[in-house]
Amino acid sequence: MGVVNVTPDSFSDGGRYLDPAAAIEHARRLVEEGADIVDIGGESTRPGAPPVPEEEEMRRIIPVLEALHDVDRPISVDTRRPAVMKAALAAGASMINDIGAFAEPYSLLSVAQSGCAVCLMHMKGTPATMQREPHYADVVAEVKAFLKEAVRRAKFSGIREDRIVVDPGFGFGKTVQHNLTLLGHLGEFADLGVPVLAGLSRKSTVGWITGRPVQERLAGSLAMALLAIERGAKIVRVHDVKETQDVIAVWEALNQ
Repeated sequence: MGVVNVTPDSFSDGGRYLDPAAAIEHARRLVEEGADIVDIGGESTRPGAPPVPEEEEMRRIIPVLEALHDVDRPISVDTRRPAVMKAALAAGASMINDIGAFAEPYSLLSVAQSGCAVCLMHMKGTPATMQREPHYADVVAEVKAFLKEAVRRAKFSGIREDRIVVDPGFGFGKTVQHNLTLLGHLGEFADLGVPVLAGLSRKSTVGWITGRPVQERLAGSLAMALLAIERGAKIVRVHDVKETQDVIAVWEALNQ
């Protein structure tokens, strides 16, 4: 899953793709590099980020979605607002990636009848508050229980199991140790019966381990992606598609 941030303030590439033409070009480049899914977001969810008005979020992403109607890859939209979900699906999105696991009122109803795929992510708090001393008694058990309930709610709303993906939410209300513990136990999330997505690319945990700033975290991000794949992740959400595809190709050559 290749990332396209149509935002001025995302932690990894804030502002580079805010212009629709730049975002469209970047999305097409990610497909050429081998992305299986393109994930478009119009609201930064970095730690401390303020919410973006609904209308502004739609203004950022809808022109990009409409321009990509000819791309032969699923287009995912990263949003937590039901109105944006509806608009995105009408504009051609085939997946909704919600950092709040569709907790907003009517969000599941907004997508249930569409046939789209959904990604249910765990987050403690909100982007503005999530990194204020997050605490868990057992991070693996608590995140897994949350996602199990999120899957149950989605299925109860009419979303078939084969449309559902889960994401433990690395960096969303977790310390470095929480993230490493989740990564080490990622294989346990297979018990949920749906594919697992891992988003570790360029995140602060990589920076903490390596001492590298955001733009120098490629090697660490590739290592994280490979570790996630080895532990059962079916989708890795990344900024560097071409390099990640090379890592996967080498890993698959050994494991065929």
